[in-house]
Amino acid sequence: MVRKKSKTPNRAFKVADQIQRDLTELIARELKDPRVGMVTIQGVEVTPDYAHAKVFFSLLTGDSKLCTEGLNQAAGFLRAGLFKRLHIHTVPTLHFVYDQTTERAADMNALIARAVASRAKED
Repeated sequence: MVRKKSKTPNRAFKVADQIQRDLTELIARELKDPRVGMVTIQGVEVTPDYAHAKVFFSLLTGDSKLCTEGLNQAAGFLRAGLFKRLHIHTVPTLHFVYDQTTERAADMNALIARAVASRAKED
């Protein structure tokens, strides 16, 4: 007997991926807020009903709090831009969250490098 596969999770991933690509382009080309610097969209999580989307971003230079404020204030503008590009019934409300993964990775690499250097001095 053939099992019926649910297409909902796969569709949610596709929608999140498309939102990520479109937001990257919208922020780079159309957003003129000086608080928003060199932003990289790391990922998007969409709720099952497509009402809300958490957008995780990292920042190359600048203040993360100011950038988060700027992006959250521009969320309506960005949502309107997504509405023109996406062909889905409900375009989610955007919530921007600063992703500290790259900073944590750099800190861990520095700690490992210090541990290796101290071990090399002991030998």
